[in-house]
Order: sequence, then structure tokens, then C-alpha cells
Amino acid sequence: MASNEAAVELAQLSKDFSVGLEGLRLRAVDSLNLRIGRGQVYGLLGPNGSGKSTTIKLILGLLEPTAGHCRVLGVPCGQVEARRLIGYLPESPYFYSYLTGRELVRFYGRMAGLEGARLNARVAEVMAWTGLATAADRRVETYSKGMLQLIGLAQMLVHEPELVILDEPATGLDPASVEAVNTLILNLKDEGKTVLITSHLTDQIQEVCDRIAILDRGRLIVECAVSDLPVNDRRSLLGISRRSHGLSV
Repeated sequence: MASNEAAVELAQLSKDFSVGLEGLRLRAVDSLNLRIGRGQVYGLLGPNGSGKSTTIKLILGLLEPTAGHCRVLGVPCGQVEARRLIGYLPESPYFYSYLTGRELVRFYGRMAGLEGARLNARVAEVMAWTGLATAADRRVETYSKGMLQLIGLAQMLVHEPELVILDEPATGLDPASVEAVNTLILNLKDEGKTVLITSHLTDQIQEVCDRIAILDRGRLIVECAVSDLPVNDRRSLLGISRRSHGLSV
């Protein structure tokens, strides 16, 4: 159940980069105000170059903002405490293929500070939760694309994060694997987790997201509940950015 507490809060968040030999300023994120309630599944959308990736990196604390601030559950992004609250699965993760699934998840669990009986229990829990228990002792190099995405979810969840960030989690997956990922996302919501997802798949956004934000050239142009979108717009969410620049729904 979602609460009134903000899982993610961005206030006048901006990020500039210097480009070229002359150091020209490129504003990738421009005065972004965004609030994601705890327990929501939230879609962050936009065309290439819209600022999605930069926004995610700011939330993860991988970049410092030029202006404004960013908080995760009240903790400034970039602080160790904030990072401990986050689980992140990038679009194209790299895993050590010579490890078994169990060894891989144990590795990330130890990196997160788990050990002993607690580590063993969490590894078993997330392997079962993702449906990979029977493949836990197979090498990752034998996993299908769908299984690799599931092991990515397992390693991301082993330390029990409150905020889960998924960057294009359905890329390259067959329909059955997409459905499996969607089910796990909804299960996370049922457990009270907050999920922030970027995706170009309209069907996935409609199936799992409570609310969406659409960025264009670093600015927020649409923020609304998925259920509030007109039916035609639901079929082409990114098309809204071309028609509604400067507007808010």
C-alpha cells in the first residue's frame, strides 16, 4: 500500500555538462521537480536525449547535481545510507559468467555487507522468489536472456532495498519472460517496495505502473496517473512528448 511518504524527491534538480573543446554548457536535466510516493510503481519515460539516464544517475548518486537537490526516503542522494536503500539493475548488466547463479548472488550479498546465516538465507530467498532455485548451481554462462534478467533481479534484491530502479528491464526478452518480469515487479509493489522503471514498451508501462513522468530535453512535460491518460495516448505514451511540450497533464 502506498503511503504519503516520498520515496524519491527531486527539487529544482539540474545537471550541466561541458561539451567540446570550448566547454559549451549542455543542460541534461533542467529544474526537475518530481515526487514519487512510497509503494508506487513509477514509469520514467522520454525519447533518447530526454534526460532519463542522467536523472537515474543523479538518484543513484553517481553524478553530482549542478543545482537543486535529490533525496531517497529523506536521505540526500549520494550518501552511503541512500545507496543502501537502493537496488539497481541497468539495461545491460555484466555478470561473471563463470560463477553459478548462487555464487553470483552471494558475491553481491557480501558486497552489500551480508554474511553468515543471514547471507545464506537471503540468497535462498531471492533465488526462490525469482524462480531460479532449480538453476542456482548452474553457471551463469548457460542462462538464457530471460534467466539473466531474473538473476539480475535476484542480486539487486539480496540486500532488501526499499527503492528498486530498473532500466529497460524487458529489453530483448521474449513475451513469456516479459510477463515474468512484470509479475515480479507487481510482487515488489505488494511487498511495499517502490519501483522506478524506464521502458519503451507501452504495454509494460500500462500493466505495471501507477504513475508516469515524461521528460523531453531535460524538462518534465507530463506527470500523471496512467489511468488518467486518454486511451489513444496509452497506445503511444512517448508520442505525448511531441504534442505536449511545455504542458502538464
